[in-house]
Amino acid sequence: MIADLTARLTRKSRSNFYYAFLTLPRPRREALYAVYAFCRTVDDIADLGGERGVDPPVQRRELRRWREEVARCYAPGAVPDHPIALRLQTAVRAYAIPRAALEAIIDGVEMDLDRVAYETAEELYPYCYRVASAVGLCCIEIFGYTDPRARQYAIKLGQALQLTNIIRDVGADARAGRVYVPQEDLRAFGVTVDDLKGARYTEPFVRLMTHQAVRARQFYRVAWESFPAADARSLVPAEIMGRIYLALLDEIETRRFRVFGERVTVPVAKKLAIALRCWVAARLGRAARTLAA
Repeated sequence: MIADLTARLTRKSRSNFYYAFLTLPRPRREALYAVYAFCRTVDDIADLGGERGVDPPVQRRELRRWREEVARCYAPGAVPDHPIALRLQTAVRAYAIPRAALEAIIDGVEMDLDRVAYETAEELYPYCYRVASAVGLCCIEIFGYTDPRARQYAIKLGQALQLTNIIRDVGADARAGRVYVPQEDLRAFGVTVDDLKGARYTEPFVRLMTHQAVRARQFYRVAWESFPAADARSLVPAEIMGRIYLALLDEIETRRFRVFGERVTVPVAKKLAIALRCWVAARLGRAARTLAA
């Protein structure tokens, strides 16, 4: 069953998103599974170079194939070839998932093929938009909303989530040839790319990561300032995602940014507690959005 395939892929990943999906009625949950499976499958193409030695032209060809699959999802009478794309087409027809957002996700993955660094935070933000905010724009159409501010909320929350990912994965990303921490920040705090690749845990590194965490928290704050209270119930899955990622950032900070060893995660029990808290808050018509100072 195609639905089982997309659901298994989501569960197998142990993604923070899985706990948000649990609150949805089945039709919406299956649509989210399809979007998430699409994101995971496309994202995996960027990792083929490091893991299997696949050349960038081959990776780009695979991404073009997925662009064609997305086009088939929207073309009248067209049938996608890939089983995940077929399921995605069902989601696209049931909900107003914007084609531009799905294409932006592919654009973001293609940016990773160049293994480029970013000079400033402003140069990094378009990448974050494509790989994270665009996902949020797909998701809120499935969640449902009435206030157009939900789109701004999804964009800013996506930025916050991606910046949190960058902090957590800074060492592994650097070893893969991807340095998302802005180059001007590296210079300002006296940290080199070789330091990141070599997992050199130093006080300058802690100060550098503290600076990145402050930036991420600013995006969480701006996201929640734009949260449309009228849509609190429908957007509870987004709230769960945001709160789990904020808890991840809290955990990283508690460990003083010791992110070079075992991957930092939020315990399952805590994720479930966050999901329950957000659900209860949504019943009261508000966001569970208390932020740490």
